[in-house]
Amino acid sequence: MSVAGNAPEYIRAIMPYLPGKPVSELAREMGIAEGSIVKLASNENPLGMSACARDAITGVLSEVARYPDGNAFALKAAICSKFGVRAEQLVIGNGSNDILELAARAFMAPGCAAVFSQHAFAVYPLATNAVGAKCIEVPARDFGHDLDAMAAAITPETRIVFVANPNNPTGTFLSGEQLEAFLGNVPRDVLVVLDEAYTEYLAPEQSYDALGWLARFPNLLISRTFSKAYGLAGLRVGYAIAHPEVADLMNRVRQPFNVSSIALAAAEAALGDDEFLAQSAEVNRRGMMQITGALSELGLEWIPSSGNFVAFRAGDAAAVNLGLLKRGVIVRPIAGYGMPEWLRVSIGLSEENTRFIEALRQILA
Repeated sequence: MSVAGNAPEYIRAIMPYLPGKPVSELAREMGIAEGSIVKLASNENPLGMSACARDAITGVLSEVARYPDGNAFALKAAICSKFGVRAEQLVIGNGSNDILELAARAFMAPGCAAVFSQHAFAVYPLATNAVGAKCIEVPARDFGHDLDAMAAAITPETRIVFVANPNNPTGTFLSGEQLEAFLGNVPRDVLVVLDEAYTEYLAPEQSYDALGWLARFPNLLISRTFSKAYGLAGLRVGYAIAHPEVADLMNRVRQPFNVSSIALAAAEAALGDDEFLAQSAEVNRRGMMQITGALSELGLEWIPSSGNFVAFRAGDAAAVNLGLLKRGVIVRPIAGYGMPEWLRVSIGLSEENTRFIEALRQILA
């Protein structure tokens, strides 16, 4: 038997995560100048990072020869101040993907199971499979979570339920009332991971107080990220807020220096820049209207989204995607999410959105 053959079967069966196509890769493949390519595939902030975050990075560059603070004291203090939580409730991750994987490592093993929705984030089954646990995928309702069906799918082996709100890649939203009722239906020994990677993009009327539920539901874990609205995707910083006992177990399996000093400093500064966050949300709101308006004019079906992206039915999605790539526009095919006729486009700056719309119009013509 080979070395690879000694790996557990559940590891060898994993299908690796496929990220959005990098700009440099498309430039090589198509012979297109990198500067002319528009990337609307990975739900990144088109404004980039805030000036506060950039200044913070500059301020710590002289210290990169030293290890970062493994306890992330300053960033945790900033999170505690902003959200009224305690440091012992926090886990800092190398992006929120790290948070999801830490939860899986801390609470699941072969013989256990995780419940998640069809058309939900691809990392949920990846994190589950990586620890040899069973995936229970519940059919979606209108491309979103069917919370009643998910509660009914919980078995004695279930250790985690993953819920994305808003959901990626479909953008669907669950109200606070729906989520609170769902938490009341989940056994107390099952961890509910509420993935709020896009929560900063919610409209004011959609807001709900998930943090306020932590006292009543010690099996709730709230996962958030600095990769989206805060514009720090390349630095990889995320965090979890949970019951101290949950956070403690996750911190036991966390790598000692899993977030760099540069990322910690940038995240701390970004967290305090409310003006930049508001600007990001406004750019997203206007861009969403621009793109969905054009999709409607083109007669294309799209799913109302509460994130910074929108999924639309393209018919022959592979052909449409190739046509967009040839025109220097990168969007995200989502056939791997069980949606072979659909594409997902991230909201960009107005001129980037226009490039996408014009390219799409040419292809459909």
